[in-house]
Amino acid sequence: MAAREEILTAVRQHPPPSRDLPQVPAFQGAGDRLVDEFVAALELIEGDCVVQPPSDLQSWLSERFPEAKRICSAVAELEGTVTPEDFADWNEPADVDVTVVRSPLGVAETGSILVTERELRVNTIATLAQHLVVLLDPADLVPTIHQAYAHPSFQKAAYAVLLSGPSGTADIGGVPVHPAQGATTLTVILSPPTDGGQGGTEAPGGSTNAGDP
Repeated sequence: MAAREEILTAVRQHPPPSRDLPQVPAFQGAGDRLVDEFVAALELIEGDCVVQPPSDLQSWLSERFPEAKRICSAVAELEGTVTPEDFADWNEPADVDVTVVRSPLGVAETGSILVTERELRVNTIATLAQHLVVLLDPADLVPTIHQAYAHPSFQKAAYAVLLSGPSGTADIGGVPVHPAQGATTLTVILSPPTDGGQGGTEAPGGSTNAGDP
């Protein structure tokens, strides 16, 4: 038997004893100040938060992005020019000006929002669009990133991304540049789902992702 096989055999025959992973404490967050903390954290990373949802989302979007021609809506609350189902391949959203999607989860301490394959249906609509607008039910805010990792929407998703502000980077001098490799702007609208809208409390199910990038 070669020396390599002898070593591997010895390792297999003498595995280290198993032990439980350490318990992560339930860190406490801002309590009833979740919205305030979320807004402050999001603004710190160049994101924008609309605390009072507009009565007419369609008009608000037209005023906010007057030059937008191609709008991808993944929500029932807004009619766009395209939907995720219109894309046959993952690279097709490259010419989208604005994507509107609902998030099942927001993190107060980091200003982050979660997107999964359940909400996006085509994963790249959140990163290839010039601007990203996210609808978030304030009831779906959690205090810390620890609660976010334990949330069913994160745990049961095949594709899950926590986005913290618009795409950006910083050089060695710490000067931020927007965008880097994603959306130029990220706007979160604190808005409970309307009838027919997709809420965030249900665990993700199956999806039809084009390309599954």
